[in-house]
Amino acid sequence: MSLLNQTTSRKTSGLILAVSVLGLTLTLGLMSGCTKKSADAGNEILVGEYGSLSGSEATFGISTSEGVNLAFAEKNKAGGIKGKQIKLITLDNQGKPEEARAAVQRLVTQDRVVAVIGEVASSRTLAAAPVAQQYKVPMISPSSTNPKVTEVGDYIFRVCFIDPFQGLVMAKFAHQEIKKQRVAILRDVKSDYSTGLADVFSTEFKKMGGEIVADESYQAGETDFKAQLTQIKGKRPEAIFVPGYYTEVGLIARQARQLGMTVPLLGGDGWDSEKLSELGQDAIKGSYFSNHYTTESTDPVVIEFIKKYREAYKGKTPDGLAALGYDAAKILIEAMERAPEITPLAIRDEIAKTKNFTGVTGVISIDEKRNATKSAVVVQVDGKINRFVKTITP
Repeated sequence: MSLLNQTTSRKTSGLILAVSVLGLTLTLGLMSGCTKKSADAGNEILVGEYGSLSGSEATFGISTSEGVNLAFAEKNKAGGIKGKQIKLITLDNQGKPEEARAAVQRLVTQDRVVAVIGEVASSRTLAAAPVAQQYKVPMISPSSTNPKVTEVGDYIFRVCFIDPFQGLVMAKFAHQEIKKQRVAILRDVKSDYSTGLADVFSTEFKKMGGEIVADESYQAGETDFKAQLTQIKGKRPEAIFVPGYYTEVGLIARQARQLGMTVPLLGGDGWDSEKLSELGQDAIKGSYFSNHYTTESTDPVVIEFIKKYREAYKGKTPDGLAALGYDAAKILIEAMERAPEITPLAIRDEIAKTKNFTGVTGVISIDEKRNATKSAVVVQVDGKINRFVKTITP
């Protein structure tokens, strides 16, 4: 998931907080040695994680961290790796790229972790990944979808699909599945995530014979979209593609309905938050977005993950970010198990060899560019439930 338009602010590295402050590790109650200092880590494998545990997209970071914690807790309970327990050191970057960089700098130079998991947002991953690459410590992003992320270097991986694939998925869905011929686009002009998805959608939809009748823009943080929506309404679209984030999408949906527009909205994985239905209310119901997995899956791997997650987090249902965090941690665990020694280089080499990993978010193979080859699902918003509609393969 990309967030390349985040507002920058002065550094506040001293405010970086361990995730244990939020009680996530304590919720599981299964991690061992979490209070020991890294200097006493002779029987531990130190792994770092950084994420937006506070800030405007905090639901993304918290869900991801819960998934990561769950995977490592399971492994520790089963005896750990090569006789050692995994100690996860999680830092809050507050949703700021400069704090993400500072967090990874600390993890690799002070805590001496052997691998790093993070971030959700591409802006923060792109800020931090050069540090991991410089010190040759493998980093796995659960959900940074911008293609530039893995181009940073050969130590940077991801377990999610990339933005061009999402744009193609939704173009195919709009044209072939719900039979739309005239679609408008409303994009966040300052976000590479949003503009990237919009550009691919537009190109692919037109290739299929569809028409883009309007292409309007906004910027993250805005709250009044009626001018853009009025322009779009005048073009009589059959659907509106809004590749933004739940923070704005919910408001856009409500204002579209206030203007008498009843066509469905379409989007990407940036919609995936429990806050979407809270912000969009009834107006967002019936709209569609691409995502990494569905809670309605009948796959035993998914069913078991949801069961364990709800047990660990007091009945909470895992979203796509939690599932991706879990898969990222599991791929790292398997790489460490296969590695001849627990060193960053050996772990990096084994992550790169990942093929046909059966994850919660699908069967994952890491390609030569360190991206994940996998399918996507399209879901329909139905209140707080996202109903499975279609699986679309690469």
